[in-house]
Amino acid sequence: MKIDNTLEEPFDEIGNDHVSSSEATPLREDAFVLTDEEKIERIRENIREVMLTLGLDLDDDSLQGTPNRVAKMFVNEIFGGLDPKRKPKSSTFDNKYKYGEMLVEKNITLYSTCEHHLLPIVGKAHIAYISNGTVVGLSKMNRIVDYFAKRPQVQERLNIQIVKELQKVLNTEDVACVIDAKHLCVNSRGIRDIDSSTVTAEYGGKFKEEGTRREFLDYINLETNY
Repeated sequence: MKIDNTLEEPFDEIGNDHVSSSEATPLREDAFVLTDEEKIERIRENIREVMLTLGLDLDDDSLQGTPNRVAKMFVNEIFGGLDPKRKPKSSTFDNKYKYGEMLVEKNITLYSTCEHHLLPIVGKAHIAYISNGTVVGLSKMNRIVDYFAKRPQVQERLNIQIVKELQKVLNTEDVACVIDAKHLCVNSRGIRDIDSSTVTAEYGGKFKEEGTRREFLDYINLETNY
């Protein structure tokens, strides 16, 4: 079937400009009807068809297992954050020691995938919150970042999703997140600018105040060498 290029152009423009269309990850209502095994089987056959269309010889020892490896990687790893069953349980604890300043977890390694070209996003997330009577385990913040990153993403949306989840978990608006990441859809294709990175931020509650926001950014810039 011939593709109407005039219909494709607006969508290409959105994707090439890395514009997001929604705050929530776009999912169909039947997104979880298939089991993981059924999804892997379907994706395996589709990847196989893509590779054959590109002219690759799937009888070659190096390529024979590629469709299956890619299918399992999509479902179990890099897009595993689409499945709500994999959402990390975030237990909270009473702030018994009455710590009243902001807590900052910085340099959280982030691996995600650009939803426009399905190429990697690699960078760091920096999170802060001010306790409203409860605290959360440090590793849970890393896990929340990882969960929302493991899906086709737009960086601005990822920022918002991380902050909203922590606001819900901690029952406070006083949460902030800054992400600094490289997008391989910019670095390795298109403009091919290998040095540029993208910085986004989402501030809630007290972090909208200049003084609190500046304190958070100063913490991020502290040199950490151990």
